[in-house]
This record gives sequence, C-alpha cells and structure tokens, in this order.
Amino acid sequence: MAREAVGRPPEETLSLWKREQALLRARVVTRDTEAWQRDPGFSGLRRVGGVDVSFVKGDSVSACASLVVLSYPELEVVYEDCHMVSLTAPYVSGFLAFRELPFLVDAVQRLREEEPQLMPQVLLVDGNGVLHHQGFGVACHLGVLTGLPCIGVAKKLLQVDGLENNARHKEKIRLLQAGGDTFPLMGDSGAILGMALKSHDHSTKPLYVSVGHKVSLEAAVRLTRSCCRFRIPEPVRQEPEVAETRGVPQGRLRRAHGVRAGSGGPQPRPQNTPESPRPRHPGGEGQGLGLERSGAPRRLRPPASCFRPRNGNQP
Repeated sequence: MAREAVGRPPEETLSLWKREQALLRARVVTRDTEAWQRDPGFSGLRRVGGVDVSFVKGDSVSACASLVVLSYPELEVVYEDCHMVSLTAPYVSGFLAFRELPFLVDAVQRLREEEPQLMPQVLLVDGNGVLHHQGFGVACHLGVLTGLPCIGVAKKLLQVDGLENNARHKEKIRLLQAGGDTFPLMGDSGAILGMALKSHDHSTKPLYVSVGHKVSLEAAVRLTRSCCRFRIPEPVRQEPEVAETRGVPQGRLRRAHGVRAGSGGPQPRPQNTPESPRPRHPGGEGQGLGLERSGAPRRLRPPASCFRPRNGNQP
C-alpha cells in the first residue's frame, strides 16, 4: 500500500513557516560575490553541484535526497551522494523547502566534513529561487543555510506576481530561436523575477532560471546555459537514480568510491546519446526542489551505484 505524508499543517505552522521565510529572505544576496561569476568564461570555476529529492514510485514518504558534483567545464561527475530518507511534512505549495530541505542541507554538510576538496562552488537547484510566492524559493533557502551560491532552475513556470502560462507567454516562447535565447519574467510588481531560457537548440520548452543566493541573474543564466548538453543542465540531469520498487532500506547511504585529491582528476560518466537523453521526472510541476509542483510522486528507476567520489570508467 502506498504511503502518504500527513495532511496539511495547521495554520499556526504555516504562519511560522512564512515568518521564517521572511526573516531569511532578508539575507539573500542577489549579486555576484565571486570573481569567477564576473568572468565571461567563468575562469576559476572548477566544480558545480546539483541537488534533488526524488520519490519512490507510489510512495510520497520514501525518497532519495541526492547531491551530485561535476567538474567544470568538463561536466564529469566527481561525487554523488544518495541518502534514503522518510519525509514526514506534507507538500504545501510555497513551502516545499520545509518538507525536503533538511535532507539536502545534511548532504552538503556531509560533503563539507568528509570531502571538502570536492565542495561545489555553486549549486543548481531543481526548482525556484526568488521566482516564488514569498520571493524565497528552495534555491534561496538552501543558499542562505549553506552559504553557497545557488541558482534556481525550474522546468515549469511558477505563476506568481501576475506571471501566467497564457497565450502571450507561449508566443514569447515560440520566438526563442536558438540555444541561449532568453526573455525576462517580469511580474505585475515590475520586478524581474527570473529569465526564460532556451537551453538547447533543439529544446521546445524553456527553463525558468532565477537567483537563489550569492549570484546575479545574468551569471545564473550564463552558467545554466553552459551546463546544458541537453535541455536540462548536467548537474541536475546527472542526479542519481533510485529504486522504482520497494525494499530500499530507509536511511541507507550507498556510495561508490573514486576520485580523491591528487587522484588525477575525474573519470567520465557514460553519457546518453543526443537521440535518447535520460528521461527525468515526467509530468509533475516542480520535478525536484523548489518549483511548487502538484505533489504527485515521481516515477523512478533502480539504483545503479551510489555514491561517493569514484575512479575508473563505468561499464
């Protein structure tokens, strides 16, 4: 029988969550803070990370909290961490961070303590940053709590501040011709909350990029584009896969050992062909962190090998 998280929290809890978002929102930095962010070629950037929480099919409680680190500009996986967890907080639109974020903060902290030389210099979050109901999506929340630059990369438009996926918006999408083309997401307030980005020449759907923390929107868009071999940026696309079937032990941390300091660099991870990129989280708005999705569990696949730094080519 599928397991479901508890129902909607009481209004007092939601009020506390809103208060915390408002307090932490004041700490968000929306400008470039690192020299590599201002460099046209991102000189000095060596490692980019991606985070996600993925659900076991038919179970909205069992999930895999994952953190992946790739070398830059090679975009080769150097570190993976997949930790099976049990989610107890329900999904509530606008408050996804309170359901999933603690496990992602834990993953960053494990890496910081155990493999500090592999810490990413920036995290791409499968969700939203300032493009959010309270202007404080999960990419902002994660950035403030970890101190890392974070970028929100959502697959669907979160309709806030008058932004709508209407005929006018779809016409703007149609006018995006080549990979790298963008248009601003300006709300009724007059604020530019993010950018719609055509991330690949052959992509028909844009990504919605927004500032999370310690990076400008311009740098966030450029970096997201540079990380795209397909529509989805590699730090998000390469997140570990977890079991579609039941029986994966809760709380089990499984990692494959490999690259360490002085080991000669990362080894390539097998890539999907351009004709068949790995499918990721079909359906459901949000499809990861931050973008306020419908709450439906996502279809997942069996684990390959998880996940610590590794050497050697994969079979």
